[in-house]
Amino acid sequence: MEAKLTFLHFTVAPSGATAWTRTSKQLLAVSARRSGTALRTPGGASGYCSAPTLSFITTSLDIFSSSYSWVIYWSNLGLSLCSRDLESEVELEPPRFAADTAARARLPETVRPLLYELLVQPNLTSLSFRGTVRVQLEVLQDTEEIVLHSKELLISRAELQLGPRGLLLLPLQVLELPALEQVALAPAGGGGPLARGGGYVLHVDFAGKLSDSFHGFYRSTYRTRDGEERVVAATHFEPTHARAAFPCFDEPAFKANFSIRVRREPRHMSLSNMPKLESVELPGGLLEDRFDVSVKMSTYLVAFIVSDFLNRYISVYAAPEKIDQTEFALKAAVKLLDFYDDYFGIPYSLPKQDLAAIPDFQSGAMENWGLTTYRESGLLFDPQKSSASDKLSITMVIAHELAHQWFGNLVTMQWWNDLWLNEGFAKFMEFVSVNITNPELEVEDYFLSKCFEAMEVDALSSSHPVSSPVEDPAEIREIFDDVSYDKGACILNMLRDFLTPEVFKRGIIRYLRRYSYQNTVNAQLWESFASVGDGLDVHEMMDTWTLQEGFPVVTVEVRGREVRLSQERYLKNKEPSQSSKFLWHIPLTYITSRSNTVHRFLLKTRTDVLHLPEEVEWVKFNVDMRGYYIVHYEAGGWDALVSLLQHNHTALSSNDRTSLINNVFQLVSVDKVPLDRALDLSLYLSKETEIMPVTQGLSELVPLYKLMEKRDMEDARERGVSRARLELIERQSWSDEGSVSQRMLRSYLLLFACVRGHAPCTRAAGELFRKWKESDGTVSVPSDVSLAVYSVGARSEEGWDFLLDKYRRSLYSSVKSRIKTALCTSPLGHKLQWILEQSLEGEVLKTQDLPYVLVSVSRNPKGYRRAWDFLRANWERLLNKFDLGSPAIAHMVTGVTGQFSTREMLEEVQHFFSSLRKETGAGLRCLQQALESIEENIRWMDKNLPLLKAWLDKRGPFEGPGDHGL
Repeated sequence: MEAKLTFLHFTVAPSGATAWTRTSKQLLAVSARRSGTALRTPGGASGYCSAPTLSFITTSLDIFSSSYSWVIYWSNLGLSLCSRDLESEVELEPPRFAADTAARARLPETVRPLLYELLVQPNLTSLSFRGTVRVQLEVLQDTEEIVLHSKELLISRAELQLGPRGLLLLPLQVLELPALEQVALAPAGGGGPLARGGGYVLHVDFAGKLSDSFHGFYRSTYRTRDGEERVVAATHFEPTHARAAFPCFDEPAFKANFSIRVRREPRHMSLSNMPKLESVELPGGLLEDRFDVSVKMSTYLVAFIVSDFLNRYISVYAAPEKIDQTEFALKAAVKLLDFYDDYFGIPYSLPKQDLAAIPDFQSGAMENWGLTTYRESGLLFDPQKSSASDKLSITMVIAHELAHQWFGNLVTMQWWNDLWLNEGFAKFMEFVSVNITNPELEVEDYFLSKCFEAMEVDALSSSHPVSSPVEDPAEIREIFDDVSYDKGACILNMLRDFLTPEVFKRGIIRYLRRYSYQNTVNAQLWESFASVGDGLDVHEMMDTWTLQEGFPVVTVEVRGREVRLSQERYLKNKEPSQSSKFLWHIPLTYITSRSNTVHRFLLKTRTDVLHLPEEVEWVKFNVDMRGYYIVHYEAGGWDALVSLLQHNHTALSSNDRTSLINNVFQLVSVDKVPLDRALDLSLYLSKETEIMPVTQGLSELVPLYKLMEKRDMEDARERGVSRARLELIERQSWSDEGSVSQRMLRSYLLLFACVRGHAPCTRAAGELFRKWKESDGTVSVPSDVSLAVYSVGARSEEGWDFLLDKYRRSLYSSVKSRIKTALCTSPLGHKLQWILEQSLEGEVLKTQDLPYVLVSVSRNPKGYRRAWDFLRANWERLLNKFDLGSPAIAHMVTGVTGQFSTREMLEEVQHFFSSLRKETGAGLRCLQQALESIEENIRWMDKNLPLLKAWLDKRGPFEGPGDHGL
């Protein structure tokens, strides 16, 4: 009978036995004639038939009701095909792989890599790559197989060398498990186990396609001044994408050294983590760049780039047309590296540090050791085109990535459940470093916003602990969120305040020195602090902040000199029992009307009492909000603080005023404070001049108007700019003058007023836009106010088209970013639809910007339905671009639905989410967060809408004929 190739479906039982079941009467089995494997049926029939040798066969596997696709490669073996017309199930003796190989998500700890010798050769024309990797291995336990990661790579050869100088190359058979992104390699023909203590070298040849996404080894593009499109091959491996570039042990604990070679055309250049030792010309005209051997590091930190970029002063790389925009980043990087060298007391580990601006880059930046990569907007700065906000954000991003060279690179978390040890520390250190190296940026003012952002998601029952169990890649990607980054930074700031900055610094230095080039867990960090902290039980205290989700609200009741304290979890949509099991060790701080001295009290129980030395008019807890908790004041406590703000607000620091604004509105959401009391507190803002209280006040009030907009309450649009804020807005000039904070406040307020149709603002902005347009852009608009100007111009068809043309032609990422934002504020619905579609296509606007564009359109009252419909219609395309569980997907889901407040919209969202399968997002945390937020919005509106309308009516009319965005 002639052999027929079909696909086979089979199952693996828990015991590891392989049962092959037919898809039709014509069954194909593969057997290795050399080992005598025979096709068997339950009735005992067997047989062979002659056929050509196959290189591989694709099958489909179902393990414990989970669908997998397996590819079996046979290397240097004679294969036979056998086809029989069988009515019964057939069985085939399985390959010699461990019974649980297909069932585990984590790699076994039987072998570990010591050195990777990696050669990669990308083709920027065919958008493909090929390579070879030699991995020196140490065998930790006797094993029949080597299991490592590989994703969407074609493996053409796999061999095992016995010892670094061994001459014998043993062929390996390769079993791919794409669902786990793993491959299992075993000696072909049963060459015996790999012996513990033995030294082996794994050889693998592989090939792949440059990815169209923003991770792995992927292609990026940019256009020259003449409009020519050029390709860049770049990498982004965090958290689990090194496996898409070369076969490797892609878990953070498998640290190794890397020797990297990159082959390229002479017109290109290449970069990697380490300095280039030499370039060797090869037959055929290619060049091979050979880089120095790296320090021991995790795979997610490996990086290489092939491009035609130029560098400035060695360290900063960008597209040739943009190289003049790199000087600011260079100076910032030099200053920050010097700071970290001194602060940590540990010199930077590598001989060079390159920073590269990548045209297509989904994340803000990536801390690859020695070769940090950035979005162009995160690295490029022009003194004439960039704003004060750009200067601050670029400095902060660079500070974050360079902090990682110690936290994350030198010392790495053992597993992704402790991602916060990397990201929380880097976020915290960016504020510490920039505050000292660039005091003019006044960065301390903005730390509170990180805590508030973290609390927004941490107040939901779908939140997770800072240290949270994760296994598969989607779960890992999900924890790259505000909890890991911002809450991590906030609890570290709280610990520093509790220990004192000096003791905290000594603990950091001890931690870094003791665990250099190693992996750590939470407990080792706490031990480092405890060892320098005079016997303090840091471990016990901080476990309450890292091992349970959420944060506390502390209730304060002052009765004479007695202060009664209690704590409970702050939780929106809570059931009575949900917060009862939570208890924190809270390092309380407070000041009073009689003393500005900061007093301290460690609250370790559910209730407690402290005594004041004298009676006071008011008490303010959580001084400067250095603690990760909010405070509720009973028995007239809020009344006293509202009165203080109205009559002498400067008696409290800017941070204390900001925290009071945040806390009081958060307490409205859990029915501890009535809405009208919170609104009364906000009235003092007419006297406020500092950026953080003003922006926090607006950030609390604007969503109230937006919730009303979503319920088609037209009168809400007529109340966009209150008289309480008119004076502050009208004091702003249309210039780039003042301190960084003054300039950023100006930008924020003028944009706020213009998009809400405040007539004096729109007239001034409209005149500036007219002059700019008539000059074809040669008359400059001050950078700090340009977004407000552009937003007014985007209201008309002609203005919108002019802005788009300027967007296409600009070489400045900061200018493009402001224009893009302005286009999303337009009331022109067809233009909003166009920009959404173009962001997905990636031609006019880069797809990396789609999450931002989609959420910006959703905040526009003319665009929120379009954004939701677009998200649903293109869901699977978005998953292909941005990855299941990625921060980009989470941002789009929660951003688009975040201001829905009707039961009709809730039902729509529930219906769509319930239609998803596991592989298309069912079960993602962001879906739970979105539903919780909508339910909270509905509850809030039902309870507070009458109070809000009554309060607005009592206070009189508001100015503004319309609201068109933000």
